[in-house]
Amino acid sequence: MRLTGTWPAGLESAFHRYEDALMRDDAAVLDELFEPGPDTLRGDGAGVLRGHEQISAFRSARGGVARRALIGVDVQVLGPDAVLVVGESRFLDGGRGLQTQLWCRTDGSWRIRTAHVTGRALAFDRSVWRVLGDPLVPGSGSGPLAGVCVAVKDLIAVRGQVVGAGNPTWQAEADIEDEHAPAVAMLLDAGAEVTGIARSDEFAYALAGRNAHSGTTPNGAAPRRIGGGSTSGSASAVALGQADLGLGTDTAGSLRVPASYQGLWGLRTTHGAVSRKSVLPLAQTFDTVGWLTRGPELLRHVAGIAFGDPVEPQREAEDPLVRGDSLLLSDALLDAAEPGTRSAFLAWVERVGRPVRSVVLPDLDDLAETLRVVQAAEAHRNHGDWVAAHPGALGADVAERFAAAASVTAEQESAARARLVELRTVLRRVVGNGVLAFPTVPGPAPDRTADTAAVLVTRRATLRMTSVAGVGGLPAVSIPALRVDDAPVGVCLVGPAGADLALVDLAIDLARATTPEAAPATCP
Repeated sequence: MRLTGTWPAGLESAFHRYEDALMRDDAAVLDELFEPGPDTLRGDGAGVLRGHEQISAFRSARGGVARRALIGVDVQVLGPDAVLVVGESRFLDGGRGLQTQLWCRTDGSWRIRTAHVTGRALAFDRSVWRVLGDPLVPGSGSGPLAGVCVAVKDLIAVRGQVVGAGNPTWQAEADIEDEHAPAVAMLLDAGAEVTGIARSDEFAYALAGRNAHSGTTPNGAAPRRIGGGSTSGSASAVALGQADLGLGTDTAGSLRVPASYQGLWGLRTTHGAVSRKSVLPLAQTFDTVGWLTRGPELLRHVAGIAFGDPVEPQREAEDPLVRGDSLLLSDALLDAAEPGTRSAFLAWVERVGRPVRSVVLPDLDDLAETLRVVQAAEAHRNHGDWVAAHPGALGADVAERFAAAASVTAEQESAARARLVELRTVLRRVVGNGVLAFPTVPGPAPDRTADTAAVLVTRRATLRMTSVAGVGGLPAVSIPALRVDDAPVGVCLVGPAGADLALVDLAIDLARATTPEAAPATCP
């Protein structure tokens, strides 16, 4: 090992004790060797951890580090009690990394006050992508979406590839697709290119973006939080700048949740308005196709192409959604949000400056339970036989969901379907020709270290809000409008069935009233 510089007394042994504890994943020793208090820092490609408490929590949940060997250490003495140490490592299974540490001596003991870790470069992040190309599928070469790079959710057919459904066992048995899904072909015909096939939660039956096989997708806006799912990989690819457009699906929030968590624009289209041909179903009664973008204009261009209006119109008061009529607010939806989210949303409404009108929705628990039962019955009908024939193939959380789905009786499904018709009628009557506005989700994304029970609590609370558009079969736009606890939370607009374009136009107008325009997308 190469050494440059001279170790002050006691520092060399502390440094090597730290390296040894890293290799043994000895959290107690690592905690001891980081300076206590709120000012200690640890940074890496995912962001900065501030304070000993945050650093300790992260370390206890990560499960150790890749095996490595030091190949060089540079020591720079900054003062009698402050030393900068830069270590260069070689990973035993390939690649190199750097560790930069500021060691400070207090009461005779050396501890790390600030650390920055640079890990080895990855060919691609397998938690985001299943297949990646340069591009994977070229576009038509010209058109309104020329140069736009697309991440396709791993439920949607791409010619020459298989649909993996977020599960390696399913993927291994799947047939190669002969044709693009219409939702993919439409984008290619308009000039976009497919960068790759992005990860999905298994069978889209989750909202967290935690896949037991490929890992937790990163959150491009709040690195220490989960990214959300099930359109998880597409959302992360867009938020990280690895794609411009995410093509995904939304059944019970699978597109809106990651949009909110990662500060993206997301459109769940009116149920049935965009073809679901060659899209692996979860629950056909609620499944929709939609898109994710970093900025509003690209979303508007794509929606315009899908709905036959490719040129952005002059929004001159022809549609009541754009004209400036009242926004509809629901006390139940506001109460479903966390206090900080509710306050941030109401402040946003004040900034928008539009009149508001209170409406009464059906009971949110009734909406969520009705959606859950019908969704479960259809999910079991679509995939139950396969799940039963492949024990152990699913991650624990999705396996539990399918087990619960198998227990739904015909009588329960029939009652839920009858209730669904009633609730959909009421929701569409309440929304009328107006727009219901509320926080997309209860609050910011949970921390990446949150346990399964905590994530499940968040899922249940989230479904009470996302089920409004799902049960209603209505279009919904999530706008990246709020900051809560230094993390993004979306504002959701739900409008009349078929009013997708007008709803996007309204969302753009409201965003322009409160935030600067986003820069145009470019291919990474």
